[in-house]
Amino acid sequence: MRSYFEELELRLLAPYAVKAVESRGRVHSEPISETRTCFQRDRDRIIHSKAFRRLRHKTQVFIATESDHYRSRLTHTIEVAQISRHVARMLRLNEDLSESIALAHDLGHTPFGHSGEKILNRLMADFGGFEHNLQSRRIIDSLELKYPMFTGLNLSFEVREGLMKHSTPWDHLEHNEKTWASLEAQVCNISDEIAYNNHDIDDGIRSTLLNEQDLTTHVYLWRESKDRIRKKYTGLADIELKYLINSDIISAQIEDVVRTTMDNVKELDLHCNDDIQSLDRPVVRFSTDMVLKNKEMRHYLFQQFYTHPTVYRMNKKGQEIIEKLFFAFTTDPKLLPVNYQLHIEKGQQLHRVVADYIAGMTDPFAKKEFEAIFQ
Repeated sequence: MRSYFEELELRLLAPYAVKAVESRGRVHSEPISETRTCFQRDRDRIIHSKAFRRLRHKTQVFIATESDHYRSRLTHTIEVAQISRHVARMLRLNEDLSESIALAHDLGHTPFGHSGEKILNRLMADFGGFEHNLQSRRIIDSLELKYPMFTGLNLSFEVREGLMKHSTPWDHLEHNEKTWASLEAQVCNISDEIAYNNHDIDDGIRSTLLNEQDLTTHVYLWRESKDRIRKKYTGLADIELKYLINSDIISAQIEDVVRTTMDNVKELDLHCNDDIQSLDRPVVRFSTDMVLKNKEMRHYLFQQFYTHPTVYRMNKKGQEIIEKLFFAFTTDPKLLPVNYQLHIEKGQQLHRVVADYIAGMTDPFAKKEFEAIFQ
């Protein structure tokens, strides 16, 4: 079956797409799977990892225990994977590779979302800092312990590179290499942006921190989609209108990405994956018009949602929990679980071990640890 899937890729994918049969392999040699390509195998390993399961109770915007209906880091990840696969299919790229990168792109996130990452990075300033993309690489390369032959998940080079070069407007990872990741990795980057912008609006409306009329006034993308939906449907209930607008914006952005990317491919005359490495900009991107519309929407979300007092208070509580846990564990490592104490005894740097432990926590587990130590 594996050879059948590999043959399909060679026959159907674009010449500049990454083919599983041409993968640069893994750090540790393994017998090949008889039923899956290397990227399908990577996808399955990510989904079956502990770090992936923990995303269920990690913050997207709202603390994970606030409501069952708000996005968690896991539901966000699944939505990014779905969009990535769809865009990759339309561009005749390797869907399995884009999906694998998407499924792993947030494995390294701390509890309490970006606010948790921000405080942990500050606490680790003198010890190498903390960045969730780099932490995702640490997880798949060394922290997941499932196999007797090696540490980590031993994923293929292409997935690991895609994680290393993952970048969105919310990420601050600087790439030392002046090269671009595969188009499949670029698809994941832009799918992440599409997912969190639109789904954060959905959660914001559900929470009543955002309202539809204000969005109509201040966000052109929302107003534009609302006009299209009003022309297509009549007599919609408010909740139906909101869902359809949100869905329409996502579709419009996907269509814009595909159209712009195909134009870029023709203009740049791409013939193979190596052609991408000599470029000075990504190939998979929005049109100039959509970039401006997205910038307006992000600014609105930042001003009206991410810094709203309700969200800000939740973030401050989360940061206080992380900060106090960090000082407790670094001051008295005996408070750590025994296996983490063993890492320190074997020579691993204390603060990095503590950062690994805290970053792996879910929101409710971090609260539980805080209460166990301080209350």
